[in-house]
Amino acid sequence: MTEKQALIIIAPQDFQDDELSKTVRELEKKNISYTITSTREGLAVGMNGGKILIDKTISDLSHSTEPYAALILIGGSGTPAALWNNKKLHALVTEYYKQQKIVAAICLAPVVLARTGILQGKKATVFFDDTPVAELKKGEAIYVGSPVVVDGTIITANGPSAAPAFGEKIAKALTG
Repeated sequence: MTEKQALIIIAPQDFQDDELSKTVRELEKKNISYTITSTREGLAVGMNGGKILIDKTISDLSHSTEPYAALILIGGSGTPAALWNNKKLHALVTEYYKQQKIVAAICLAPVVLARTGILQGKKATVFFDDTPVAELKKGEAIYVGSPVVVDGTIITANGPSAAPAFGEKIAKALTG
């Protein structure tokens, strides 16, 4: 059996530490490997002070989705500035969706999915605040106030407290 791999994307500054660590923990329980990337190389610093060295950026990734079976976007207060309008990330999200791979986003990151258009007519959730909820609706998503929402190959979650269940749903989708 081929090992499943996930591509995780975080903001280089102020990603949500708990969302990342708790999602990763669930992937590791199912022996799913992962690569963490961002918009720039170097040290990424989380909202709670967590640090991760980034050695591959979104720009370094080709349009190919190989070898990854899932694309996971982590939220945090740095997400709007770093990820919401990133055209290379939008292209990557669209490609994963077209290939029917898992596309997952938590907290403020589901706005990226809405802005690509892949949430049109899909149930999704996001961090409960006026702006991100409005962004989902603008992208014609069906906003659901649940902690975690699965609609086909799209998995969304609303914040740090939902991270373990979010990671679990991704792992289950990848391993069956």
